[in-house]
Amino acid sequence: MRKAAKAPLAGLEALLQTGRSYRHFLLPALNGAIGDQLAARGDQRAIRLSFRRHDQDVAAIDLNLTDGPRPTVVFLHGLMGDEHIWQTGPAGLLRYGPRLAEDTDVRCLYVRYNTGRHISENGGDLHRLLTQLITAWPDAITDLVLVGHSMGGLVIRSAGYYANEEGRMKEEELGVDAALAYAEGSRQDRYTEEEIGVDAAPAGAAPAAAPEKSAPESSAAFRDSAAPWLPYLRQVFLLGVPNEGSFLEQNSFLTVLALRRFDLRLAHLLADTIDRRSNGIRDLRHARLVDEDWQNPHADDLLPPRTPVPPLPGVQYHVLAASLLKNAESVLSQYFGDGLVGGGSATGSVFRRSTQVHVRVFPRQHHGTLLADTDVYAYLRTRILEPYQP
Repeated sequence: MRKAAKAPLAGLEALLQTGRSYRHFLLPALNGAIGDQLAARGDQRAIRLSFRRHDQDVAAIDLNLTDGPRPTVVFLHGLMGDEHIWQTGPAGLLRYGPRLAEDTDVRCLYVRYNTGRHISENGGDLHRLLTQLITAWPDAITDLVLVGHSMGGLVIRSAGYYANEEGRMKEEELGVDAALAYAEGSRQDRYTEEEIGVDAAPAGAAPAAAPEKSAPESSAAFRDSAAPWLPYLRQVFLLGVPNEGSFLEQNSFLTVLALRRFDLRLAHLLADTIDRRSNGIRDLRHARLVDEDWQNPHADDLLPPRTPVPPLPGVQYHVLAASLLKNAESVLSQYFGDGLVGGGSATGSVFRRSTQVHVRVFPRQHHGTLLADTDVYAYLRTRILEPYQP
């Protein structure tokens, strides 16, 4: 009787504790829903992309990476998430970040960002943050590994795109400058040869051969032109990432189109309500990773233009997907996948299986369990440590 009487109170206490432990998700959820609007009006509730430590934003220079050079893993959460999804789960169980730090010699860092902003805006900011990290601590990091869940993987891919573009533009500038310098040097040498080369030769002697001019040593400059963090990047892990877009957002888009075809005020009000979803959510329709894609006047077409973002050269990619069904190759699994991300979208047509790309599908798992599965953790741990095994 006494135990039965206490049961409701125990249940209420457990519910209260659960609510407290998940209270930190309120702000990320708000940002995922309307974070673009919060940022546009300078609202203090708008999350800024930053490293996180002890529930506080930390600048790259203040990370104090003085524990010696070591591989460094940077984790990025998905839509409406924060850094805690990598750290603790129900009942205080440790997740991938703390477990890796405990089981291995790698360093784990966490990034939080406003998931309501455009993916490309967060990608550009992540590129700049990683540049700050390497600039501040070049000798503390031997290798860089990026791990992203859901939208976080798209932000990582976008950051890689902007880092690569920055390097390409610098190379073009260096190429033009080097060519001009080479041409100017050749012109000066020709004038020198014409002025003193023949006159200085003894009478009857053959004119002195002009010294051979080598091409400018610009290859080192080209290498240095890359974004500072790209040479450090060794591996990218994409967990449940909608690389080809989200079927949920695609259905939301189609629902709005259908509602607007009705000459009913209620239908239009409902369409307007759905249309208030954030820019980050809208970008999930076709995984828009580049500014030009959402700035394009045809961005809201049924089949809008989309900039391809291939894997970065020299980087190992691990594409990890989940399937609710045992048969991950079935038509149903290809569409519904882990319940939030379709199987075909997660594996992505851009990620063809090769020595650079590794695809692994975990059956009978859903979108959330990719963050807390022993097999997924074992895969992460093994692959991250693989380059350092004898």
